[in-house]
Amino acid sequence: MRTRPRVSPRRRLPAQLLALAAGLAVIAVTTGAAAIGAPGRPAHHPSPASRDSAARVRTACLPRGPRQARCFALYAPQVTVNKAIAARAAGRAVAAGATAPKGWGATDIEQAYKLPVNRTPDATVAVVDVYSTPHLAADLAVYRARYHLPPCTTASGCLRIVNQHGQATPLPAADPQGWGVEETLDVSMVSAACPRCQILVVEASSPSFSDLATGEDTAARLGAVAISNSYGARETGYTQATAAAYRHPGHVIVASSGDSGFGPAQFPANLTTVTAAGGTQLSRTSSARGWAEKTWNADFGASGSGCSAYVSKPAWQHDKHCPGRTIADVAAVAWNIAIYDSSVRNGPWLSIGGTSAASPLIAGVYGLAGNAATVPPGYEYAHRGALFDITTGTNDPYANGAACGHDYLCVAKQGYDAPTGLGTPDGTGAF
Repeated sequence: MRTRPRVSPRRRLPAQLLALAAGLAVIAVTTGAAAIGAPGRPAHHPSPASRDSAARVRTACLPRGPRQARCFALYAPQVTVNKAIAARAAGRAVAAGATAPKGWGATDIEQAYKLPVNRTPDATVAVVDVYSTPHLAADLAVYRARYHLPPCTTASGCLRIVNQHGQATPLPAADPQGWGVEETLDVSMVSAACPRCQILVVEASSPSFSDLATGEDTAARLGAVAISNSYGARETGYTQATAAAYRHPGHVIVASSGDSGFGPAQFPANLTTVTAAGGTQLSRTSSARGWAEKTWNADFGASGSGCSAYVSKPAWQHDKHCPGRTIADVAAVAWNIAIYDSSVRNGPWLSIGGTSAASPLIAGVYGLAGNAATVPPGYEYAHRGALFDITTGTNDPYANGAACGHDYLCVAKQGYDAPTGLGTPDGTGAF
């Protein structure tokens, strides 16, 4: 029997609005699931890339059965770039710049979030994933070389890959579902945020929550100060049974808020021991910062937000229209990101989207800050001045904010809002 949080009358939304929000959230989840590669999105609005079968947006991994997590990565091959690379390798002339990957790379991320990446923190950042990715080390080497990051190899010990029990062998079976893209994305985003951090990759044997919980415990036991989880599922009593695996004092745990916009809260992002990471879209501007951001909401996904029905509101969270835990807490770029994955057909350069990018990026920022072993959950709420407040956009995939009554639960506003939390990193002061 599950326990619901006590609801204070002064925090309760009008019953009609709660019913409307809940009903629309369910519609968004159930109808969006029918679109291949578009969780939570209508199938009749494809992006231009999706009209080209080679370059269409795909979902990296979906659960094969009940009680399993899915990752939150979306990807599309950069077909034109990859054809130019192949042509140059074959000795044919190509136009200047044709082989340069498109989208935001590590240098852009560093600049957009003012990250002091020359620091050398004594920190290990872990990513918990599923299945084996044999090409991971080689592909990470290409990505880091492309953006002039220092090498991070298994030979040097900078990159360590273990199974869910912490052993180097045997690793799980090679990825049958697409989790390889997720794992490649994860190590790339940690690299972008903290180029001199060590990276621990924990590969669970399956996407079951029990195997992922074992991997989470292993990441903490092996000394990772920050642990990223770019996966989740709608919160249920079953998912809550593994909540203890995400409670490790002295270790910051980050989880993606989901890719389906406003709706039911996602586990494990709904836990009060976890920093929930939402997603944004970056663009260059002539402002003093040089960048602008808005809530990530594209044809194939949107930054997840939700009000937990299972987890009470933590003391450090004070938004008024959700009686339980609200997600997200912070956010980072979740669209138009370039990564290198040699295993993907029509690859190797891919354009990536999803809050799967935000979680490892935020975990990397925690590693870069050097405080992850001592900061408590909710630390960023007391340091919101070191975050870029995101005030535009909505994660309502259908009605431009009507799903939550144009409230902060699905519309970006000044101060805290659920799609992007308190905002995105402005240096490391909030971490």
